[in-house]
Amino acid sequence: MASNPTNLHFVLFPLMAQGHMIPMVDMARMLAQRGAMVTIITTPVNANRFRSVVDRAIKADLKIQILELQLALAEVGLPEGCENFDLLPSSAHAVNMILAMNLLEEPAENMLKVLCPPPSCIISDGCFPWTNDVAKRLNVPRVVFYGPGCFPFLCIHVVTCTNILEEIDSDSEYFVLPGLPDRIEVTKPQASTWGRGDTKETTEVFERMLEAEKEAIGIVVNSFEELEPKYVEELAKAKGKKVWCIGPVSMCNKSFQDRAERGNKAAINAHDCFKWLDSNESGSVIYVCLGSLSYASTEQAIELGLGLESSNIPFLWFIRQTSEEFESWLSKEGYEERIKGRGLMVRGWAPQILILSHHAIGGFMTHCGWNSTLEGISAGIPMLTWPQFAEQFLNERYIINVLKVGVRIGMEVPVIFNKLDESKEIVKRDNIKEAIKSLMKNDEEGEARRKRCMEFAAMAKSAVEEGGSSQHNIKSMIQAITEELAKKPTRVQDIM
Repeated sequence: MASNPTNLHFVLFPLMAQGHMIPMVDMARMLAQRGAMVTIITTPVNANRFRSVVDRAIKADLKIQILELQLALAEVGLPEGCENFDLLPSSAHAVNMILAMNLLEEPAENMLKVLCPPPSCIISDGCFPWTNDVAKRLNVPRVVFYGPGCFPFLCIHVVTCTNILEEIDSDSEYFVLPGLPDRIEVTKPQASTWGRGDTKETTEVFERMLEAEKEAIGIVVNSFEELEPKYVEELAKAKGKKVWCIGPVSMCNKSFQDRAERGNKAAINAHDCFKWLDSNESGSVIYVCLGSLSYASTEQAIELGLGLESSNIPFLWFIRQTSEEFESWLSKEGYEERIKGRGLMVRGWAPQILILSHHAIGGFMTHCGWNSTLEGISAGIPMLTWPQFAEQFLNERYIINVLKVGVRIGMEVPVIFNKLDESKEIVKRDNIKEAIKSLMKNDEEGEARRKRCMEFAAMAKSAVEEGGSSQHNIKSMIQAITEELAKKPTRVQDIM
């Protein structure tokens, strides 16, 4: 039986969404650096997004490979090429993607049956509950990965396992989530958006996720113990299984090129981006990036643009996609010409890790997705929080109320993921301007916030260094998997 990582073969199933895929690809590299073989199973379009990163890892003698599965897109009513949530025609098509994901079970199992060497362990996103059944049939252990950190994960557990929401009548009333180490106040919609939808498909997947999770040997999380120590412990108690915090995984790859292409090809040459940043004073620029799936109406995009402009703070604004209506407004108003020199607007994917590490960045306007939250913390950058859906409002609470490293933009009402374009809440330009100024000012409160940011950044750096808590947890996870394999007399190769 395998007693060290070099004899192990991990098979990873990342969800087809950037916020889930990026940390799992990082995790694959971390496991391979310890001598294990790693196979990432995904679809062709998603494979192409990180193929160059994997190819460079292979050239560095790391044992990583990508295997591709085809989604049955036509069968579920999706156009060709829609293999990631950020490629869907609209958020309403999320249900179609879920149906396509469920159809991967049989082809994935057939692929694993002929995999050589056979898999030692499946590490799969929680959104693939069927991988639990595959793992059982192949007689290999499964570790579950979720996108959120331990704090939001525990909040979700509390909401799921109690009747607290049934006791709340108002959608606007703030109440305290029970049984948490800190006093956390949220509204009913903010507490229930994760895993919530208005279709039976989304409800069924969420219920299957919870059932499948019970049979996993543990949960692996992109976080570090020093960031949320009380919540790591409480989550392990609540779930009755090991929780391994192995992050921030974004800090475990020092390659400039890999960091520049992390997740996708950047929309701007890193040199050009840095050249613009270099022209600004240290800590003077606010970086604006609201995630790969977040949606902003034309009205909201205009308000954001005008708020940034009127703040008189230098800004670097990455916008995922724009509408014809918004582009028309930009052209008519001469917006990009007006902001030239003080602001830079880029359409497309941001080389976020590199940007956050630049000395000119002094603030980060974020949608509070867990990856972005952790990347902001790791870089020691104060955050301006603009949550929209999923667990993002819970992450905001941790940033603001527990860590005290951010300022709220003022969003109150979350949207359901498959109805992102139906958001009615608009943050006005004056509110945006004032929030930016509050985050960036150099008063006593701002200095204290920046000091806390740097302290957490130092903790993050220590966690991923040899001897750090996250490195210890990787070893612990590998040991637990090895021990689990020792209990299994019949391996996958014996049932071929």
